[in-house]
Amino acid sequence: MKIIEDERLKIQNLKNIRIAFLIQTTGIIGLLLYDLIEHGYDGMMGNPLWFVLIITTVVYLYLSMGISVDHESEKKSPKKGLSISLIVLTTISIIITILIAFTDGFNFLDGVIFGSILFVCGLAPIIYIYRLRKRRLDNLED
Repeated sequence: MKIIEDERLKIQNLKNIRIAFLIQTTGIIGLLLYDLIEHGYDGMMGNPLWFVLIITTVVYLYLSMGISVDHESEKKSPKKGLSISLIVLTTISIIITILIAFTDGFNFLDGVIFGSILFVCGLAPIIYIYRLRKRRLDNLED
């Protein structure tokens, strides 16, 4: 297979990939909606397409984060962004923990477990963005 060197062809190829991804995602969502109507929420969640949709979305969002960090016009301090993000994430996790702990049918342990899961899931993209910004800053300084 020959490598494409023309910029116009590269852009057209990326547009074609985007259209194919959009059609594929729309088809998966349509099948999941059909499953939701026919078998309910549990039936939809049991469908392997659900996991494909979730994994595809997460990978797409991580790849988009890399592009958005490269697109930032101003130099942002990676450490400042990391600290602000950690403070916001910690605050949200604590508030959710407290709200769940005081909800009927749940206890404090349920709140702590849910808050911890929320914190860990939020920590991964925060650290990823920090590393991307730090790498970008290091490349600009070189």
